[in-house]
Amino acid sequence: MQKRLKEVIVVEGRDDTTRLQEVFNVDTIETNGSAVNEQTLQRIEKALERRGVIVFTDPDFPGDRIRARINERVPGCKQAYLPRADAKDKRGKIGVEHASPQAIERALAAVYETEEVHVAEVTRDMILAADLIGGPSASSRRRRLGQLLAIGEPNAKQLVKRVASIRITKEEWDAALRQLEEEQD
Repeated sequence: MQKRLKEVIVVEGRDDTTRLQEVFNVDTIETNGSAVNEQTLQRIEKALERRGVIVFTDPDFPGDRIRARINERVPGCKQAYLPRADAKDKRGKIGVEHASPQAIERALAAVYETEEVHVAEVTRDMILAADLIGGPSASSRRRRLGQLLAIGEPNAKQLVKRVASIRITKEEWDAALRQLEEEQD
């Protein structure tokens, strides 16, 4: 018996819907690529009002662009992030449709709610001090920290925005940094 998700999941395409429906009893809205049209945005707004929405796009540049467009136009959607490594097929293609049922379950279990206005506990200075921007190993450290925090694998600019919008607490940040340091020793 499949678990029924209350929220509507926003995905990029039909293959993502098919994959999710193999794991959950779920309704989706497909953006049909990165050119999210007005009609789709209106459907997302309506779904948010009635059931809630989880944005679950591919962990790549087009997926991030779709997510940003939706969040700009329809604030208040929940966010689910899939690590790139969990979204790759054997040929290296990336997408939600390539993820295992376990990876999809983990991503949807770690859903974040975003809000527009709040005071961030994790600052840009803290991110800089943790060698996550500009250093020789910054990219790999960001990627692993994103996995530990279940916020995807952001670039430097995205990391600053995600930790603020998702309200990563100082305690969560410190715990993830400790684990990162232990793994790299």
